[in-house]
Formats: sequence, C-alpha cells, structure tokens
Amino acid sequence: MTAFIAEHSDSYGVEPICKVLPIAPSTYYAHAARRADPELRSNRARRDDALCGEIRRVWDANKQVYGVRKVWRQLLREGFHVARCTVARLMKRRGLVGVIRGKVVKTTHSDKAIPCPRDQVNRQFRAERPNLLWVSDFTYVSTWQGFVYVAFVIDVFARRIVGWKVSSSARTDFVLDALEQALYARQPTQGGLIHHSDRGVQYVSIRYTERLAEAGIEPSVGSVGDSYDNALAESINGLYKAEVIHRRSWASREAVELATLEWVDWFNHHRLLGPIGNVPPAEAEAAYYQQIRELAMAA
Repeated sequence: MTAFIAEHSDSYGVEPICKVLPIAPSTYYAHAARRADPELRSNRARRDDALCGEIRRVWDANKQVYGVRKVWRQLLREGFHVARCTVARLMKRRGLVGVIRGKVVKTTHSDKAIPCPRDQVNRQFRAERPNLLWVSDFTYVSTWQGFVYVAFVIDVFARRIVGWKVSSSARTDFVLDALEQALYARQPTQGGLIHHSDRGVQYVSIRYTERLAEAGIEPSVGSVGDSYDNALAESINGLYKAEVIHRRSWASREAVELATLEWVDWFNHHRLLGPIGNVPPAEAEAAYYQQIRELAMAA
C-alpha cells in the first residue's frame, strides 16, 4: 500500500490518496522516513534484519536443506538467543524452506530359499557406545547413463556413516566395499559388534556373511514381513535422497560419487540430528570418548 502511495503521490498527492485508502497520512510519512533513515526503524525491525542475515548464512552453510527447527537449533548452538517462532517468521519472509523427504522405495530383494541369521535387533536401534551396532542398506539413483547404487554402513550410537560405496552394479561386491571401508575406518576391536541389515540377497550372501565372521562381527537380519526391520538405515537413505539426490539431475556415476562424498562429510561433522541431542554425529562420539577419558582419570 505504501509503495502504491509513493508511486502515485506526484500525480495525486499523499493526502488525497490516503483519504481513499484505509491509511493515515502520518503512517505513510513515518514509513517513508524510516526508509530514508534506517536509524529511525524500530529495534525489532533492526534486529530482524540482522537475524535474517544469520538465518541465511546458516541455511546456505548447510546445503540449503535445513528447515525452521534445524536453523533455530544451529543459531542456539552459536549463541543467538532467538525464539523458534521468530526464525519461522523470518524464513517465511525470505522464502527459505527445508527439503521434504519423499516415500521410501524398497530396493533390496530377498530370496526365501537362502537361510538368514536371526534378528538380534528387533527394531531397537539404540547402542550404548560406538562400534556396538551397525546397520546397512543401499538405495538407487537415476543418472543420464543409467542407474547407480549407493550403499551405507551406519554406526547406530551417533548415526555416523562409517562406510559407503557408489557403484554401477548392485552385486554383492559393492556392499562388501562399503563394509570394508567401515572396517578400515573403525577398526572394531572391543567385540560384541552386531551388523544388522534387511533380507536383501547381497547382505545374506555367503561372501558377505563370511566377511562378517572373519571380522568377528555378529550378523543380524530383519524379520520377514516387518516394514520397520531396518528403519534407521532407511531413514538415512531418505535423508540422503531428499538432501542430495532429488534436488538435481545426475549426469554420471562420478557426479553422484562426488556429491555423496561431500554430503557424508557434512552429515558426519555438521548436520544436527535430533535423536542424539541436536549435535552432529562426530561431536556426539567425541563427547562419549571424552567422558570415558574423564572417568578413567577420575578412577
């Protein structure tokens, strides 16, 4: 309304226009004065401007995938005392929105003729320490050159991705490569580590099962007809698809591989996860090991 008055004031005058529109001339003049001199703006307006810059910075720094809750949480971590409703209002003003996850698509297929290990997790995806429970799954990505497949191995304690692999084939070799990366990165030595997956033929194959046994890892496979038998791994797949894959088209496997590398590093070291206290996975693990060191020193 004020823009309309400013545009036509030279032709008709401010007061005549204000007589027709439901606005007082003093209100328009006050608005015009604030536009000419930002120092006349209210404290709230000036604070909103400053917060908008910080909100945009956080949103951009986190791959433009954060919604209101995650942006608000990150601002709190950085020492900004701001209400969630304020973040929501300012994000709406600037047109900033987070990504929305789609439906989960089943990618693994089971073979009922293949014997499977028993389910040792029973949908209880919790672990008291790192390297106690890993979950694995893979998903697919459509590229201009055909489908590629992406496998993840996740440590349940802090939801940290400890192994991953992008491949043009969905054979057992590719999920084995993700497992090998996890074994190399984590070097599990405490014992008692359980590896859980669904009943996909890649995960119950003889080669995969033998590699788990060789590493001293107990296999666990989800129960038949249970849509939540590997829910945590499927949740990570859903985040990956929403935050990376569904936001653009992909020319090749190499492009998907590079984007996955960048996302995994960001996910592990920067992405805030609600189930572990709204901190990144690496920070949650570091806090655990720090607590262990402090307890050892106190003893």
